[in-house]
Amino acid sequence: MSPLVSGPGLFIGSLTAFVMLERPKLDPTDPGLRQAAERAGVTPEEFAGPGDVWALMWEQEDGAGGGFELPGLRDAEAEDFAERLRLALGTGEACTVEAGAVLRLDARPAGTDGYAFTAHVTPPEGEEEAEPVTLELEPAGTASLLSHLDEFLRSLA
Repeated sequence: MSPLVSGPGLFIGSLTAFVMLERPKLDPTDPGLRQAAERAGVTPEEFAGPGDVWALMWEQEDGAGGGFELPGLRDAEAEDFAERLRLALGTGEACTVEAGAVLRLDARPAGTDGYAFTAHVTPPEGEEEAEPVTLELEPAGTASLLSHLDEFLRSLA
């Protein structure tokens, strides 16, 4: 993520294969953003946008990836997804948690204290990349996952 981007984000996976639910907020005072806005012929504030639109992004191990905006997603819905995922991971059992129709995470115990995920991404109608994508994500330790979920939930508070 670029230093000129901030906002809450939930990252699951590794640097080579991941899904990320985030509400990016661009800094209109950043010199790089100001330069890009000037080239685009708009104000930095217009270029940065409101910073209140959620997005789902993914990348596969082969480098293929994509993403789309979720303009109808509210913070409360992102929070609900994270809370349900946190509760499910706390059981130590296999589980499935959905974020609406666009993301389903199938989690299964891996190793002595961790989870591996299969992420099913279904772009909404009208998206250029309309084909569903299934990603196998590397296992992660349960404590690390729960800590990251807690951090994400705090960022929404």
